[in-house]
Amino acid sequence: MKGKEGLKDILKKVKDNEISIDDAVVKLKMEPFSDIGYAKIDNHRSIRQGVSEVIYGEKKTAEQILGIVNSMRENGSENILITRIDENKYKKLKDSIDIVYYDKAKMGIAYKNKDIDKVGKIVIAAAGTSDIDICEEAYITASTLGSNVERLYDVGVAGLHRLLDNLDVLMSARVIIVVAGMEGALASVVGGLVDCPVIAVPTSVGYGANFGGLSALLSMLNSCASGVSVVNIDNGFGAGYLANMINKMEGINE
Repeated sequence: MKGKEGLKDILKKVKDNEISIDDAVVKLKMEPFSDIGYAKIDNHRSIRQGVSEVIYGEKKTAEQILGIVNSMRENGSENILITRIDENKYKKLKDSIDIVYYDKAKMGIAYKNKDIDKVGKIVIAAAGTSDIDICEEAYITASTLGSNVERLYDVGVAGLHRLLDNLDVLMSARVIIVVAGMEGALASVVGGLVDCPVIAVPTSVGYGANFGGLSALLSMLNSCASGVSVVNIDNGFGAGYLANMINKMEGINE
């Protein structure tokens, strides 16, 4: 099955009682990928998971990214997220495709749909200004996927009053992303204040004994606050993606 024509063929067979609805669901979930040589693009991930495939751009050339985006676009994808790309790659891409670039997040969105409906509320809390790039990666990810997102920057534990002054914002969230380097203590503090899931993102920000974010990672993994989960070091995208999934859960939105 390929693209929209394959989808129409399945729907026609259901209409003509040639296959059952359950069989059609199975076929839709098993729609094949597009093989363009250096990449195999999952054409129907949005039906299985609700979101199209995301392109990790750091080790890909601009030409490879362009080929993947074009293949996805042919199959009807929009709001195509491209993570970890620098400005040079963006400049090479912008002449060939419709793309918006966010320099702090180092992310691009190809064929952005500005009319997407947004639901719920995610709060992103950054311990320090040095963590903002990772926060922006989480923000662009979650907001592009359809979540309302509010940012609280520079509210780390070194000046706890800054965080406590925003308790109303934190307590109105469906899910909170906490981004912190150094010793990563902010995640435990926030986790002890709220009744929603907290996703902790350790960053590589810190001095020598920070070990490139390992100290924050271990602190967050050992959080004494219940309801705190942890993603990998500097993984703002992963946190934003997961937060969006939680925010959109049916039980929460009722």
